[in-house]
Amino acid sequence: MIHNERTKLTANWLNATASGVIITGVVAPSIAVLFQLSMGIGVSPLLLVAASGVWLSSGIALHLLGRKVLGRLM
Repeated sequence: MIHNERTKLTANWLNATASGVIITGVVAPSIAVLFQLSMGIGVSPLLLVAASGVWLSSGIALHLLGRKVLGRLM
C-alpha cells in the first residue's frame, strides 16, 4: 500500500515537472517573442524553434518517465 502511494507521488511529481519544463521552455519564450516583435526587436525564429524543441522533448521525456513509473504499480 505505501509502495503504491509513493509510486503515484513520484509519477505525479515527474508529470508536474514535465508541465513546468514545457511552460518554461516553450510557452514563455513564445510570449516573449510576441512582445519583442511588437516592440521591433528581432529574434531568430530558428533559434526559438530549436530551443523550444529541446525543452518540449525534455518535457515529453519526463512525462513518459512518469508513465513508466506508474507501470510499476502492484
